[in-house]
Amino acid sequence: MPLPKDIKSTTIKDFARFEGDTGSPEVQVALLTQRINQLTDHLRTHKHDEHSRRGLLQLVGQRKRHLRYLNRKNPAGYRALIERLGLRR
Repeated sequence: MPLPKDIKSTTIKDFARFEGDTGSPEVQVALLTQRINQLTDHLRTHKHDEHSRRGLLQLVGQRKRHLRYLNRKNPAGYRALIERLGLRR
């Protein structure tokens, strides 16, 4: 399930470092968080959808790797991002 275009574009605009930025870790983590939230809602109603559950676990791992990279390169940006997204740690 891809993200709707309007949600994706507003997320990119909110977290981009500069105009046209789609590849920075902040943008990637924000988009992954949106997809994770969407899949979590889907799995609340479809409890036995194991294929989507596997995809969700892959997205969580990917987000975790991006966050680890961001924490290593820019700790202040990491803390600001997890606070903005409401992630734990």
